[in-house]
Amino acid sequence: METVEEDVEEYSWREVLLPQLIPVVPDPAPELERETGERRRGRDLLVAVDFGPNSKHAFDWALAHLARIADTVHLVHAVSSVHNDLVYDKSQELMDNLAIEAFKASLVHTKARIVEGDPGKVICREAERLKPAAVILGTRGRGLVQSVLQGSVSEYCFHNCKAAPVIIVPGKEAGEQSVL
Repeated sequence: METVEEDVEEYSWREVLLPQLIPVVPDPAPELERETGERRRGRDLLVAVDFGPNSKHAFDWALAHLARIADTVHLVHAVSSVHNDLVYDKSQELMDNLAIEAFKASLVHTKARIVEGDPGKVICREAERLKPAAVILGTRGRGLVQSVLQGSVSEYCFHNCKAAPVIIVPGKEAGEQSVL
């Protein structure tokens, strides 16, 4: 039996420079020996975002139910081309708005990356790179049978992201009120 290697796709991405909301102050020396930077270090949470309402709902859910003050929320947005300036500018605007909202709601740090490629593969690749505490993503609101037959990003990530647990946040129903 021979080992077959898959073709490695080119990995193209662009970092997003987010607004600096937290003032930079030098770290004071720990007062106690047990009080080190490692103890105060938060978790990394990976949230897949796009322009849809279910993605925004998953982002809000992650802030309300998972994020803590010392955590870093990594926003990942998959696009067809990172070299398209119109797509990049709109994606950066989305990331800026979400970063400001994350800071106001939960006082968390935010990092963002716009990555080129298939959304499911991109999210799993970023999860491998970051080793987050959780990968959070929304659904399109399709039924179970339809998403299994047609395939979905959340279904792909659920089965293929081995670096972290995947949390799939169901979309809000039309009549459901937000508790946030």
